[in-house]
Amino acid sequence: MTQLSPNFWQEKFETQQTGWDRGQASPQLMRWLADDVFNPRNGQRIAVPGCGKGWEVAALSEAGFEVTGLDYTPAAVAEAQKRLREAGLQAQVIQADVLTYEPAQPFDAVYEQTCLCALTPDAWIAYSQQLARWIRPGGRLYVMFMQVSRPGSQQGLVEGPPFHCDINAMHALFDQRQWRWPKGPLTQVPHKNGLFELACVLERI
Repeated sequence: MTQLSPNFWQEKFETQQTGWDRGQASPQLMRWLADDVFNPRNGQRIAVPGCGKGWEVAALSEAGFEVTGLDYTPAAVAEAQKRLREAGLQAQVIQADVLTYEPAQPFDAVYEQTCLCALTPDAWIAYSQQLARWIRPGGRLYVMFMQVSRPGSQQGLVEGPPFHCDINAMHALFDQRQWRWPKGPLTQVPHKNGLFELACVLERI
């Protein structure tokens, strides 16, 4: 299996088992917007893979960016589109598999928050290669690496979702041949579910 099925995520949305959802855009995204890290001079076209209910899509659209939200769960796409309509915002939200989706032209940036940790690790290489293809040279990947304590890992078990995005593995996945990393340390972003993410901005070489 290379990824959890759409039916798995559809059931989560239909039964409101979406504990990863903050009920608002990520505070780190809002800080990046406030601090001008998402600068229009660096490009307007941004993709949000695994966009879920569309909080970040809406926030980026409101900030003036041309946003494409991607999710392969019909319920998530419907909720994101509804959120945009109710807020009077414009963005494209499409049902698509991130492992096969091909944009008509490269994006200036990608905001990656919950997609990587939702994919089973055997799909990570394919997904990272997709991100490298999606983003133009000089473009940016704004990424939130989910940190999860998994006791089963001591016995060699792969547990999730969410799957633990160990920073050493992330350096191997997004290696220096294609990505320029910032100097550490990275910012910890706490989540209401007790987990936290490491916020990072990578530049596509």
